[in-house]
Amino acid sequence: MSTAGCELSIVLPCLNEAATVATCVAKARQFLHRSGIDGEVIVADNGSSDGSAELAAAAGARVVHVAQRGYGSALTAGIAAARGTFVIMADADDSYDLANLDEFVERLRQGWDLVMGNRFLGGIARGAMPFLHRYLGNPLLSGLGRLFFSSPCRDFHCGLRGFRRAAVLDLDLRTTGMEFASEMVVKATLAGLRITEVPTTLVPDGRGTPSKLRTWRDGWRHLRFLLLFSPRWLFLYPGLALMVMGAAVTAWLLPGPRQLGSLTLDVHTLLYAAAAILIGFKAVSFAILSKAFATAEGLLPAATRWQELERRLTLEGGLAVGAFLVVAGVGGSLLAVRLWGATSFGGLEPTVMLRIVVPAVTATVLGCEFILASFFLSVLRLKRN
Repeated sequence: MSTAGCELSIVLPCLNEAATVATCVAKARQFLHRSGIDGEVIVADNGSSDGSAELAAAAGARVVHVAQRGYGSALTAGIAAARGTFVIMADADDSYDLANLDEFVERLRQGWDLVMGNRFLGGIARGAMPFLHRYLGNPLLSGLGRLFFSSPCRDFHCGLRGFRRAAVLDLDLRTTGMEFASEMVVKATLAGLRITEVPTTLVPDGRGTPSKLRTWRDGWRHLRFLLLFSPRWLFLYPGLALMVMGAAVTAWLLPGPRQLGSLTLDVHTLLYAAAAILIGFKAVSFAILSKAFATAEGLLPAATRWQELERRLTLEGGLAVGAFLVVAGVGGSLLAVRLWGATSFGGLEPTVMLRIVVPAVTATVLGCEFILASFFLSVLRLKRN
């Protein structure tokens, strides 16, 4: 076990794994000895109360005590304490074969930054993964990750993975829970790290106690992270769809009522179409503001296309567009008042007046939103400027 810098650190997060942690440490040490790798085994103990830390130390691991609870917290501390050029992380429940990590090390030596295990390629033993995780949760979340971020990974949540320690430290991983697994893959993809996969087998863990995973809670945390890190799919695309749909329906209904089969669509539908435009624009502006904030805080890298768009989104340009819309809205409102005056400010035909008032109000509100969003975007730029 190296006490100075070494080639490989095997990091095992641990919370009350007394039944398996010593076995995992022994297998990891066996691998290091068999392969002749200068390395160490680290157990990042997350406050175990069953003697796991003592068992790990007796088995030959270096124990790092982590006060802040959470899978991500334990791994963050373990990776920070590691002395190896490379790190392989795995669960301490004896569900992964820690005695055979040769292919992970070989890929790392070849220059890959992140080597992901893929349980669906390597094989999942009967009873090793719950039905919902195997056929719904993992495929769905991994598919969304590939869609949102163009990631090459097909098993986002495999707990066995290797990486260059320096490359992952540069990612500035921040999540403390199970979503840490997704954060590593997402940020590695966005940062342009070289990522590959290795077929990995998964067997039932040896704890004999219920899993610490909570299907719906942890699944939601992973999904939430993927959405929050992708303003395009959370805000931009839904917002653009709403705006296009609302604008199309508005243009269709402005001349007069329309028949859709046995239905007659009139000013009531026009009002909902206007609402779709306003909600859609709000979502699009959230996408731009979220991207600006995440880029300024270093949460997301500044892509070339985003930098070009941001260069074009000036405060003065936003104010000009907003002012034009406000003027158009006020003009429409004055036209409505003029028509009202022609009737000596008496009763009006709602279906006629609303075809003027609804677009006028929509333009006025949209213009105000443009102005406010432009100022807010400029505020977000102040720190960087």
